[in-house]
Order: sequence, then C-alpha cells, then structure tokens
Amino acid sequence: MADAICSCLEALMFKLYRRLAFLGLPLLLLLSLTARAETEEEAARALHVLGYLSAGYPATVQAGTVVKEPEYRDQLDLLHTVTVLVDGLPDHPEKAALQQSMVRLEQVVMQKAEGAAVAQEASALSARLAQVYHVARTPAITPDPVRGAPLYAQQCSVCHGNAGAGDGPAGIGLEPPPGDLRDPARMDHLSLYDLYNTLTLGVDGTDMPAFAGQLDERERWDVAAYIASFSADPAQTGASRFDLSQLAGQTPADVAATQGDQAAAAFRAQRAKPPVAQRGPAQLIDYTRTTLEKSLAVYREGQHEQAYDLSVAAYLEGFELVESALDNLDSDLRKSTEKALMAYRQSLQDGLSADDAQAKLETAKAKLSAAGELLQGGGMSTSLSFFASLLILVREGLEAILVLAAILAFLRKTGQASAIRSVNIGWGLAMLAGVATWAVAAYVLDISGAQRELMEGITGLFASVVLLWVGVWMHDRRNAAAWQDYVTSSLVGGGGRFGFAVLAFFSVYRELFEVILFYETLWLQAGPVGHTAVLGGAATAVVLLIGLAWIILRGSMRLPLGLFFSANAILLCVLSVVFAGHGVAALQEAGVLGTRPVPFFDFDWLGIHADAYTLTAQAIALAAIALLYTRSRRAERGREAAIGQNKPVSGL
Repeated sequence: MADAICSCLEALMFKLYRRLAFLGLPLLLLLSLTARAETEEEAARALHVLGYLSAGYPATVQAGTVVKEPEYRDQLDLLHTVTVLVDGLPDHPEKAALQQSMVRLEQVVMQKAEGAAVAQEASALSARLAQVYHVARTPAITPDPVRGAPLYAQQCSVCHGNAGAGDGPAGIGLEPPPGDLRDPARMDHLSLYDLYNTLTLGVDGTDMPAFAGQLDERERWDVAAYIASFSADPAQTGASRFDLSQLAGQTPADVAATQGDQAAAAFRAQRAKPPVAQRGPAQLIDYTRTTLEKSLAVYREGQHEQAYDLSVAAYLEGFELVESALDNLDSDLRKSTEKALMAYRQSLQDGLSADDAQAKLETAKAKLSAAGELLQGGGMSTSLSFFASLLILVREGLEAILVLAAILAFLRKTGQASAIRSVNIGWGLAMLAGVATWAVAAYVLDISGAQRELMEGITGLFASVVLLWVGVWMHDRRNAAAWQDYVTSSLVGGGGRFGFAVLAFFSVYRELFEVILFYETLWLQAGPVGHTAVLGGAATAVVLLIGLAWIILRGSMRLPLGLFFSANAILLCVLSVVFAGHGVAALQEAGVLGTRPVPFFDFDWLGIHADAYTLTAQAIALAAIALLYTRSRRAERGREAAIGQNKPVSGL
C-alpha cells in the first residue's frame, strides 16, 4: 500500500514537471528573447528549472535503464528548457563555458547515468551560473523558521496542509495536486534556494503561484526554512557545522554523497533552522557593507521597502554591535559612521534617486572602511580592554543606578521598608529577565536587532513617562512630613509598591540586554589575552556603580526632607528627558521612525542627538515638566493661601 501511494505521488509530481516543460517553455523563451536586460531574473529561472531536474531525474533511471519512460521524457523537456534559457542569457566571457557544462549535462542525461551523476553536473552548472550572472543564492539575513511559520499558515497551508502533506482543503481536485513537502526523496534533492526560488517564481502550468508580490525576500527565505523543517529531525544537529551559503546552496543529497548519511541528517536539521554565526568586529563590518550593497541593488529594481529593511538590518545586525568597541578607539569616527548609515537609510525612505542613494552609500562605505581598518587588528591591549569594559558598564548602567538610588533613597527616607523589598524584587527580576532574553535570543528564537531596539525604545519611553510622573509627585510632596499619612496610605500600598517595582524593572531591563551584546563583541575583540582585563573592568564598574548608589543613599539621609524631595524630583525629571531621547533614538535604529538631522550638538549620555525627532521628544518632555510644575506651584500657593485663612486643605 505504501509503495502504491509513493508511486502515485511520484506520478503526480512528474505531471507537474511535464506541465512546467510544455506550458512554461513558450513563456520562458519569450522572456529570454525580449527581456534580456533582466539578467538575474532569467538566470534565476534557469536555476529554478535545474533544481526540478535534479529532483525529478533520479526516480526515472536505475542502473542505466529508464524505468519510467514518460517521466524520463519530461526530464528531457526540462533539459531543453534549461538549454534555451542558458543560450538566451546576455553575452559574457564565461557564457561559452556555461554552454559546455550544459552539453555535459545533456550527455549524462542522454546516457541514462545514475541520478547522483546528473545531480553533480546540475549542481556544478548551477553554482557557476549563479556566480557568472550574480545571482545571490545566499540570503542577506539568516532565515528564521519561527517567522516563516505564520506566513506559511497564511499563504501555503490552504493547499499544502498544516504539516506539508499536500492535504489542504484548497488542494482537493487540483491537477497536479500540491506536493508532499515531507517527502525526503523529493526534498533531499532541493536546496533551500530552490525552495525560495519556487516561492519567488511559482511553477508554470500549475496552481502554485509566485509569491514575490505578497512576500518580500526575507519572508520568502523564512518560509523556505520552515518548509525545510518538514523533512528534518531537529534532534539530528550532529557535530558537522555548515555555514549559511552551504545551507542555502547545497542539498541533503549532495551532503550525503560526499559526507555520509549522518552529515546529511545534520544538514537537514541545520538548514531548517540556520544557526546565526558568532562574528567578530571585522565580520560585522563586512556584513554591514555587503548588506548595504544588496539594499541598493534591490532599490534600483524598485523594491524600496525591501531595500529599506535591508539597510536597517545592515546597521542593527552588524555595525551596532561594534559601536561600543569603536567608541573606545575613536568616538568621533563611530558617530560620523552612524550618521552616514542613517543618512543612507533616510535617502531610501525619502525616495531619492538611485544615484543619489548611491552617493550616500559611498560615504557610508568609506566610513565603514575606516572603522574596519581601526578594528582590523581584532585584539586590544590589556589596558584598553579594561577601560572599554569599565566604560560600557558605567555608561549603560549609570541611568539605571541613578533611578534605583533615587527611589530607594526616597523610600528609606520615608521609612517604607516593604516598598524597598518590592523595588529590589523589581530590579532583581530585571537582571534575570535580561539574561534570559539574551539566552533566548542567542539560542532559541534569534531575536533580531530590530526587535531588540524596538524593546529598548518602548521600555525607554515607558520609563520616561513613569519617571516624569514620579519626579513631579516628589516635587508636589517635598513637604512630605506634613502629608505622611497620605504617603503611607496611598503611595506605598499595593499599587504604589507595584508601580515602583515596575519602574525599577524597566530601568534595569532596558539596558541589560544591550550591555550583554556589547560585552560579547568586546570579548571577541579583546581575545583570550584580554579576557581577564574585560572581567576586571566589569568588576570595577560594578564597584563604582554600587559606590555611587551608596553615596546617594547615605547623603540623602543627611538632607532636610524638603530639599531631598526637590533634589530627587529634579534628578528623576532630568532622567525622564534623557530616556525620552534614548527611546526615540532606539526606535529610529529599529527603523520604526525616520531621521531628520538638524544643526545641533550631540551628547549621548544625556540622550541628546542632532535630530528633529529626538529633540522634539525631549522638548515635549520638558514642556510636560514645565506644565506639571506650573500646576504644582499654583496648587501650592492655593494651599498656602488656605492655611493663611485657616481653611481646611484637601489632599491631592
């Protein structure tokens, strides 16, 4: 019974191939003759048909004998289609060599060679064809099957079924029926690029549509990785490790032929969830450069949204992770490089001409080259590793420690021990959550740079609003001794303690995830010799931050209550403005907001950037502070007048 089902599936699959050959050939010929300028697309179509030839041929011939005559003829038709496509490609010095490779492929097929021999010739031809005509068979961004799963459910499951068995409700009655995406005999002869290419181009003569209009390039790669998971065992990751270009361009059958079945099982598992390689500063700079070049290429093709997404990824998945290391060597170069990258990104968002965008890109690439040369050595001196580690933690942790110290000082000053415990629980949970988020991002979900910055931006703006509220609240109650009953009953009840705990949580969490990423890059750059210095710098920074917190807590106990409240209120309101600037800047880095440079000065520590959006956010925060303080002052005058007239004073 199982054999009969397999035979039926194979017959249906080869009917698909026949329709591809007979119905798709005229269209492919027309395209090759009338649209030669679309070189990459035509080469991609040739690669598309080669992939189906490699997948379909092995079942038609055994031991030099044709076992499925109609299906074998289908392969000859596909072979002819590839020949026409290759002949129709624009002239190139390497074109004659490609045509000779095509002749060899024809010979092995006509000689009824084994499937492995045909697959080898087809694979070699595909690799050379992609190289000559600049077809990118490796994704710019590592595919993520987690992102691909909902896209598959929306676009593909209606025909192919939830598990890829080809049993979706819309597939009933289709001729040929949807393919079984779990079938290893088929999937082992298709590369990840073949799956991506099928999603991009569709299959002529069938109901398989092209999804290039519905899904962008990254999404199609994500769906391809998810489809690959149907024929993979995630437990078989094995000891062999494959890079992204191998996972995208090779097939499990290729790996099995050269490295054995165990390596092929590992290959299936890894291409179903491609691992994100740990990269040093030089590799991150290279990634940024190549991804930016890809973004300009697709921008020239009119794919503006995809070009913008790639420009965002180029920064977040590359340069941002070396910013801290570069800052330690040349902070001016870091700032100018970041501005150049943002200027190029903004040129895409503004819809400038491709030539104008390229001019912006060349400026950014020049800055990246300078940064790459500065980071080229990879290693850092022991002293530089120490101070770099020290500055990272002090710079990123200062705001959080100021918030925590101010809150704890207030609660100690007013004798609210139960609320202190809530705050300590809040920042303690933030430490655990930050480490857990990093672990999940690194080993489970592959959280993107855009998602990371989005989280930082949202938490930063949330913390800004809460800090503003707390700062104004403290200012209103700087004569808190007279309102101690109100403080005890209203502020530090369950809701008040929870509010302070939440503020402590977000103040620490927004920084911790990024700190860990910065230390990962610094760890690589420092090298084994510098690891002790990195740890020493981090430990020293912790001591300094704890010392700062102790000074604030100790000094606050000596201040008069009214002065303490006023000082704390000013500190928290200033931090609210700082967090507003940082929050908007993070959203800009995530690509959610654009950039609008203005003539102004930069001061990163205060969240001040020469940008209209960040300055506007901080201006709004300052206006809110002025408005709320004005209201507070008027209310205070009303209370003073009421006291002077011996009238009762209502609580706020």
